[in-house]
Amino acid sequence: MEKNLHTERQRVFLTLLRECRERSNLRQADVAERLKKPQSFLSKYESGERWLEVLEQLDVCEAIDTTLTAFVRKIEKRLEAIQSPKANG
Repeated sequence: MEKNLHTERQRVFLTLLRECRERSNLRQADVAERLKKPQSFLSKYESGERWLEVLEQLDVCEAIDTTLTAFVRKIEKRLEAIQSPKANG
């Protein structure tokens, strides 16, 4: 059985990750340089092809000028909005 990498939660995670990078006016190549990783590393995790371990996510958050705590709060807020649309209307 193939694992579905693109659940709603995963899509929220990936979207926010890209948005945070872009909000910091960083290209994938900029973040890759900060992480001392190839640009393909960023491309693969932003597309969902590669999963990030917690410590890798911590490094990525630092590289895009945010904290893991702030990033997780954004995920929780976005998921809450999706799960309870009546609360936002």
